Amino acid sequence: MFPETIVRMFQNSPVALFYTKFFGWGSAAHTVFYALLIIGFTYFYTAVIMNPVDMADNIKKYGGFIPGLRPGRPTAEYISRIMSKVTLAGAVFLALIAILPNFVLLATRIPNIYFGGTSLLIVVGVALDTMKQVESHLLMRSYQGFIK
Repeated sequence: MFPETIVRMFQNSPVALFYTKFFGWGSAAHTVFYALLIIGFTYFYTAVIMNPVDMADNIKKYGGFIPGLRPGRPTAEYISRIMSKVTLAGAVFLALIAILPNFVLLATRIPNIYFGGTSLLIVVGVALDTMKQVESHLLMRSYQGFIK
C-alpha cells in the first residue's frame, strides 16, 4: 500500500503512470511480487520465532528424543530441515490465499466487489475456533455421560 500512496500524490507524472500500468493492483507483476513477498516474509518470521537449536536443547533437557537421531546437533539439523519444508508448504498456501481474490475477480469480472485473502484467513480462523469452542462445550456438558 505504501507505493500506491506515494503514486497517488503524483498522479499525472510519468513514473506514476508507469507504476499504475505495470505494478498496479491486480496486474500480473503486482500479483507475482506480492506472492513472493509473502513467501519471503513467512520464512523471515519463522526464522525469527523458531530456533531449531533451542528446540533441540529443550528436547534433550527434558529427556525427549527423536527416534533414530542423536540429541544435540543432529536433532537441530533435522528440525531445521523439517521446519523449512513445513514453512514452504505454509508460505505457498498463504500466498495462494492472498492472491486468490485477484483470480476470482479476473474470472468473474464483477466490478467493485473486493475481498482480501487476509479477511478470508480471519473468517476461516474464527469459524474453526468457534467450532472448537462448541465441541468443547458439548463435551463438557455431556462429560458425565462418558464416565458412566
